[in-house]
Amino acid sequence: MADKTRLLAALEPMLNVVRTLDPTAPDAAARLEQAFPIGSPVMQALKAMVREGVEARWLCEKENAGVRFSRLLKGALTIDAVHMSGAALAHTHTAGEIDLCFSVSGQPTFDGRPEGWTVYAPNTWHVPTVEGGVMDILYFLPDGGIAFGEQPPGSTAVGLQARR
Repeated sequence: MADKTRLLAALEPMLNVVRTLDPTAPDAAARLEQAFPIGSPVMQALKAMVREGVEARWLCEKENAGVRFSRLLKGALTIDAVHMSGAALAHTHTAGEIDLCFSVSGQPTFDGRPEGWTVYAPNTWHVPTVEGGVMDILYFLPDGGIAFGEQPPGSTAVGLQARR
């Protein structure tokens, strides 16, 4: 049986990479996918562990407006877990955001992207949206930086908001 301690231990090899990742680099998501391909046995085991935690409710145990969530780790790199379909709360990535998205059902996309890695630069804003199914998502937030609310002046809209 998985728990938060085992999940954090399983995440440790990728945290070493995520902690040093420059979220402004245009190839950041591609570098993560190369280092940790979503279809690899290690990533599929991680996906199963996250799914087990969500189903057992030791992960994503809180809920607001149909989105389940929890904080896995708080610190210089904060990790939040989210189980969702549809839209969640709008927010700004004050120091960037690195997302690891796992498909749960359907053919879901996160902000128009399939299962896998998504990276947003600092000072970007979006309404995170899963369409076409359901996803479990791990949000890696450098310096714990996230500010919920409407798009602030000077920020850049990303994800589906940038495409509409």
